[in-house]
Amino acid sequence: MTTTSPLDELAGKQALVVGMARSGLAAALFLRRHGARVIVSDLRPAQQLKPEIERLLAAGAAIETGGHRKRSFLDSDFIIVSPGVPANLPLLENARAQRIPVWGEIELAARYLRGRLIAVTGSNGKTTTTSLIGHLLAALGERVLVGGNIGAPLIDMVERSDAHTLSVAELSSFQLETTDFGFHPQVAVMLNLSPDHLDRHGSMENYVAAKQRIFLRQTREDWAVLNARDEYCRGYAAQVASRVLWFDASGGEVENGVGMRGEAIIWRRAGGEPLELMRAGEIRLKGRHNLENVLAALAAVCALFPPEQASPQRRAALAAGVAGFKAVEHRLEFVARIRGVDYYNDSKATNVDATIKALEAFPGGLWVILGGKDKNSDYAPLAPLLAGRARGVLLIGAAAEKIDAHLRPAGIAARMAGTLARALEIASAEARPGDTVLLAPACASFDQFENYEHRGREFKALVARWLAASAELAPPPQ
Repeated sequence: MTTTSPLDELAGKQALVVGMARSGLAAALFLRRHGARVIVSDLRPAQQLKPEIERLLAAGAAIETGGHRKRSFLDSDFIIVSPGVPANLPLLENARAQRIPVWGEIELAARYLRGRLIAVTGSNGKTTTTSLIGHLLAALGERVLVGGNIGAPLIDMVERSDAHTLSVAELSSFQLETTDFGFHPQVAVMLNLSPDHLDRHGSMENYVAAKQRIFLRQTREDWAVLNARDEYCRGYAAQVASRVLWFDASGGEVENGVGMRGEAIIWRRAGGEPLELMRAGEIRLKGRHNLENVLAALAAVCALFPPEQASPQRRAALAAGVAGFKAVEHRLEFVARIRGVDYYNDSKATNVDATIKALEAFPGGLWVILGGKDKNSDYAPLAPLLAGRARGVLLIGAAAEKIDAHLRPAGIAARMAGTLARALEIASAEARPGDTVLLAPACASFDQFENYEHRGREFKALVARWLAASAELAPPPQ
């Protein structure tokens, strides 16, 4: 007896994948594995894409580089667009006008992913919260896959999923704006919203609308996890079709969700009795913003596995999972202590609000490295925290002069370092024991680095070389 799969419908379809970056490459290879005829188109010249082209040709895909052919768009049964490609590209708009579906890799994956999906978005905290949700589900013994905007593309998780899988995906606004009818998370987490990627979206309204698509296909059977202290999240509560759970790290209990009672983290369902999950002091993550991330992760897990219905052992495993979770790479990541100076890598702080949260995590004595590719940001809100906590501000990258112009009226005398290596050299030479050198750029990385991970790894490599020269290593601060 022959068994069929929903994936069989891809066989023989003509697909165009626009963009040969990580998710576009993964989508193209997935489509080829399931019998689709695939063209991959990229504006970059072939010389810059040799490894990707080799993999695609070996899989039987056709390649277009150095520009896009209009005919490839119009001859397709559907088009998959990479997150880095503007969704309003004229060739894509023309294809839509011809009723050719235009999806992102997330939409393609969601149509075939089995099991339940937990999706996480927001301006800041996505990576930590997504990673922690996956960590907690694993601690409960669940079958879990984690990916999306971190780790594996969601499309790479499809073939590993089954009816019992819980997939946890970090999603950016770029990924969400190309979702459609197939994208339906059973739990959708919105952490916060502040200005970001305005160079791409054009306005805060467009950015918010892209983020809001995380709730678009939810029903009354699903859950929306929202930040009680975020004005946009409060506005969403009346609009979503799903059931709402709140998280609130400001110090009060919530009627339905996860909040605080003093230092106790409390879970409560509407009309139910409050239940203490753990103590805030057990959390190892640095910074008040990470308390929010923990509460959001707990709310997402509790939506699917209510602790009031769990055994004491299972509730203990949940608390132990939080207590055992360490900071993810490039997110307030302790790197080393050298001659009494601590070095922290927060390369994931790619917008102003994320950098504010990083600065708030330290009482003072900071040497802050800012700069990179500007995203049409206003850097003036950094000035009060820098004035109170920073001994020095070192600027790198393309946005250096703009940041200086925004900070100087507030009396912040930033110094032009130009490169990350030079900034670290200055900070290391002038910092005193007890100080902290903090990479929290408030900018994208694409002016000098491939991505924020590349920037963070370079920072850690430079610190390692400084450490080797100093021959002194102390354990991380407690």
